[in-house]
This record gives sequence, structure tokens and C-alpha cells, in this order.
Amino acid sequence: MSVKDEIKEYIAGQPEAKRSDMQELHRIIQGIMPECKLWFLDGKDDKGKTVSNPNIGYGLQTIKYAGGKTREFYQIGLSANTTGISVYIMGIEDKKYLANTYGKKLGKASVTGYCIKFKSLKDINIDILEAAIRDGVEQSGTKSDHR
Repeated sequence: MSVKDEIKEYIAGQPEAKRSDMQELHRIIQGIMPECKLWFLDGKDDKGKTVSNPNIGYGLQTIKYAGGKTREFYQIGLSANTTGISVYIMGIEDKKYLANTYGKKLGKASVTGYCIKFKSLKDINIDILEAAIRDGVEQSGTKSDHR
């Protein structure tokens, strides 16, 4: 199955309200990053054990670890969780940046390190979320159109 098909299936499998919100977020993120690499992580480790919620990734960046190793990973992530939706903005060095810059303006959302979590789109200011995503893409170092 292609990544695009996995993403469609994942979104389609969500309850209605969350499904509509995730479709809209998917559209918004692809509008911000139209030529980006798409990822789908099913939340399972190498042994098939579930270790996280499945998530959709957008873009490409290289993460550098302390030991000198590197790994390619997405810049923006989208995931359903038990209480709503999480948007991950990867690659921002300052772990307080998102909360300090966008936290109060977002609406009913919790903002930690690189994660913005909310119940539904109607609870947040979508323009502010878009600004945070654009900011994250710029800060992550690799432009969104690299494949």
C-alpha cells in the first residue's frame, strides 16, 4: 500500500468529528508544504508491538544525535489521540519556543516542547496553528520541498 493510501485509510478510520478535522489539517499542511515527502508511521516497533499512536509526517529533516549519528525524520507530524489531535512541530531547538510564542494565542490547546494538542479544530485559532507550522518548517533547517 502506498503512503498516500495508508494516510487516507488512517484518516478514514477515525470517528467522524476527528476525521473531518484531520482531513482539514492534512489539507492545510499540504498547502503549506505542497511538494513535501509524506510519511506514515503505524506506531509499531520492529517486532510489531504498538509503541505509539500512528502518525502522518510531512517534510524531511536530518536529526543529529549526541553520538554523531543522524536520522531522517519528518518536520511536521499529525496524530489522533484519545482526547483529540496532536500536531508535532519537529526541529525547533528551544523547547519553550512554541509555548511562549503561540501558546496563549492558540485557544484551547496544550503546548509542550514540540507538540500542540487539542480536542478539535473549533477549539483553536487555525491561523495561529498555521503560523506555528510555517515557523517550524523554517526553523527545522531542511526546506519542505526536498524529497
